[in-house]
Amino acid sequence: MKERDQVQAFLHKYHMDGSETPFQEQCALFRREMKQGLAGKESSLSMLPAYIQPKDQIPADERVIALDAGGTNLRIASLYFTPTGRPVIENFQIHPMPGSKGEISKDEFFRTLASFVKPLLNYSQRIGFCFSYPMEMRSDGDGRLIRFTKEILAPEVEGAAIGKNLMEAIREQGTGDEKKIVLLNDTVATLLAGQGATDGRSYDGFIGFILGTGTNAAYLEQNKNIQKVSDLDPEKSMIINMEWGNYSKAPQGLIDQSLDQTFSDPGAYLFEKMVAGAYLGKLTLAVLKKAGADGLFSPDFTESLTKVSDLETKDLDDFLAFPPGEKNPLTSCIQAGREKDRILVYWLIDGLLERVALFTAVNLTGLICHLGKGKNPCAPIGIMTEGTTFFALKGLRGKIEYYLKKCLADYSGVSYEFLSLEHASLIGAAIAGLN
Repeated sequence: MKERDQVQAFLHKYHMDGSETPFQEQCALFRREMKQGLAGKESSLSMLPAYIQPKDQIPADERVIALDAGGTNLRIASLYFTPTGRPVIENFQIHPMPGSKGEISKDEFFRTLASFVKPLLNYSQRIGFCFSYPMEMRSDGDGRLIRFTKEILAPEVEGAAIGKNLMEAIREQGTGDEKKIVLLNDTVATLLAGQGATDGRSYDGFIGFILGTGTNAAYLEQNKNIQKVSDLDPEKSMIINMEWGNYSKAPQGLIDQSLDQTFSDPGAYLFEKMVAGAYLGKLTLAVLKKAGADGLFSPDFTESLTKVSDLETKDLDDFLAFPPGEKNPLTSCIQAGREKDRILVYWLIDGLLERVALFTAVNLTGLICHLGKGKNPCAPIGIMTEGTTFFALKGLRGKIEYYLKKCLADYSGVSYEFLSLEHASLIGAAIAGLN
């Protein structure tokens, strides 16, 4: 049996083979979860109203402080926009996200945030804060944290109003004037940045799409369809933060299920744990070790693999891009084994990425079909995209586009276009802060 066939048989045995997924059935299931979430009924898609409606123009030459808390890093800058809408980023800084290095208290969390922001506070009275974790947004622009994801350890912060508590921490540091803080999610920020980066091109609607450390999407929904909020103007629209990382209907494999029990939040964010960069390395290592235990690899490779305690998503990209490379946790295992082990590792990683692509395409297809847009090829749907897993992981983007073309462009006649903009979440946060 050829190596690729051996890998497919192994993945099939543990229900980790994406090709087993009925695409159209899964799309229909995803759309049902969307409708349930919009109606306030039981659903793994929270469909959180952002209380933000994109505006036609961005105020020019007015500075704003922007924060982007996503994954393990916090990005901070001051920004302004030229009269043509071009963003100008100043005073750019990167800090570790509080709680990413170990558990901290609520007070320490907000004190640390305030200390990072303090050097920029004289630049503006306005702060746009892209906070890339599940929040219940409020109409005053603040947001209450529902839970942390991406292994951020600050449990006392859950349930707190982020903007209010940050402002209190800023006051305690004696930084003067009151600031206006507007909270939004990274997908909402990405969507806003996309609408400001079209260069005059016509688009039939936008999606904000994240596939990096985590994964999520946002889009513009008609208020009349947001049945769980009773006092909205039915003639208007609002951005919805889907929180699709928590989607629970994508078929889990047996290795997914066992690995999920090792995380701090078993049962939550199941979709994210199958496709996002924070988890792909861990999932791949679990799959490789199970394959070794099943006798797929040589005994020497399997023995050496037991000594590997961690594998990151970047390591997967390094291996796929240059399998003979020597700066990879898998290198010593392969050197101890044989060339066939290297080929098997390649096809196992490739098979998992195929599943990531298929599951991601299911969600995007379900969302785009819900929108009912993109029928004119001269005005496609703009998928404003951010995330190193999508852009940097070798071969993944091509796989996702293959499934989208097959199921949207060829089958449904829908036109779409992936868009990108450096620092999209930071720019979107600045737009929200100015508006």
